[in-house]
Amino acid sequence: MKRDRLLNREIVAEVAALGHTEYLCIADCGLPVPKGVKVIDISITAGKPSFLDVLDAVNEELVIESIILASEIDEKNKPLSKEMEDRFGSMPIAKVPHEEFKKLTEKAKCIIRTGETRSYANVILVGGVNF
Repeated sequence: MKRDRLLNREIVAEVAALGHTEYLCIADCGLPVPKGVKVIDISITAGKPSFLDVLDAVNEELVIESIILASEIDEKNKPLSKEMEDRFGSMPIAKVPHEEFKKLTEKAKCIIRTGETRSYANVILVGGVNF
């Protein structure tokens, strides 16, 4: 058994397989999943698991080059916007309109669907390299 924080075998496999510049998305329970994109649905009930709990676990395992957020987060969910800047402020953060964000998820290798119910609790993690 793994000793690391991330235990979900499907998520571990997706993190291990993610290549440089490829997308992995962590989403709230309302983000539509594009046809043909793999989804790992770990939602249990409204709010569980939370977006940030899942993000923090994945962040400990995945080398991330940059992140993409919906620009609406700044107005519609200021507390989460600040949380994201606190966690990722040292790396490039792109913000695009939500409609464009949804189009970008079509390129994701996987979308991890959480139980999060807060607005715009979605992120695209862009794979980096560990060298």
